[in-house]
Amino acid sequence: MPIYDSLKQSLADLQSQSLLRQRRIVDSPCGPEIEIGGRRLLAFASNDYLGLAGKPALATAAQKAAKRWGAGAGASHLVSGHYSAHDALEKRLAEFVGLPAAISFSTGYMANIAVMPALLSRNDAIFADRVNHASLVDGALLARAELHRYPHGDLKALEGALIASGSRRKLIVSDTVFSMDGDVAPLAGLLELAERFDAWLLLDDAHGFGVLGPQGRGALAEAGLQSERIIYMGTLGKAAGVAGAFVAGSQDLVDWLVNTARAYIFTTAAPPMLAETLLAAVDLIEQADTQRAYLQKLIAAFRHGMQGTRWTLPDSRTAIQPVIVGDNAEVLALARALDDAGFWVPAIRPPTVPAGSARLRVSLTAAHTLKQVQALTAALQTLSAAA
Repeated sequence: MPIYDSLKQSLADLQSQSLLRQRRIVDSPCGPEIEIGGRRLLAFASNDYLGLAGKPALATAAQKAAKRWGAGAGASHLVSGHYSAHDALEKRLAEFVGLPAAISFSTGYMANIAVMPALLSRNDAIFADRVNHASLVDGALLARAELHRYPHGDLKALEGALIASGSRRKLIVSDTVFSMDGDVAPLAGLLELAERFDAWLLLDDAHGFGVLGPQGRGALAEAGLQSERIIYMGTLGKAAGVAGAFVAGSQDLVDWLVNTARAYIFTTAAPPMLAETLLAAVDLIEQADTQRAYLQKLIAAFRHGMQGTRWTLPDSRTAIQPVIVGDNAEVLALARALDDAGFWVPAIRPPTVPAGSARLRVSLTAAHTLKQVQALTAALQTLSAAA
């Protein structure tokens, strides 16, 4: 079967380039210490930034919600799958991020591929940061609008593209916290351009929601920005510790998405038990100022402990702390050496990041201890000196 021979060759090509990916099976709850294949590893791999995923309070909330709602929703939101728990969660999330209304989705990926095709078409234009998350790239492609990808964080280049565009409708789209670099987008500048050129501004706050801003209300709250043209997407499987996502904005925007967003209309709703569990998670986020302050101390400790190593650390003030290695084979070897020493730090390679910028993606959480972070930096210092 030549078609399968071609597939096998493609897999072999990935292997030869040190790009083949494999899943690892975790046998313990999400947390700083995990079990894989009978070994205990100190993990710096999850996006559970506040340490809520394994928190007993959320497990108790989920048990209570399962008894109340059962396991599934049974249908899409527009058929019979929109429960009072979903409605309460959407109202709570909108209030929490300071926007009029919200609509919930099963995943952040679904939310991002839903919004752009619902708002734009072939005669319109999308202006996207070049290192946006893959879901934002795919959402832009599904919209079939003219796509302009401006250099990362380059407001001048974005302005030039907007000036040159004759499209009837425009949308600027960006992560707030970039998932592989950890830096924060120039949000005020993006909004100023959106206002000046009458464009929508879609912001993916997957890695900011729950972590940034007063009471964890996200990157918009931290920046003090408000505008009816902002479309805000937040995920609920990272700092919130559960699963799902939401899009918040004007009531008209949400009503339009309910009626036209295909990824919302044509999928079974997330279980109402998850929605009720997420209500408890939002309360925990709101009360987590101590955890957020502690996380900042861990970030500072990690960056201090990495001084003098042979690798580059981008300018990140967030829980995402990349260690840029460059070569694919070298970053895999470094990740294996850390694994041998009892640490799980994922090696990130193209196409997730640009060619030549393979990296370790160190993800810190409020569940880590200072000693654990110091143990990781000590291991990296040793490996740097031995290279």
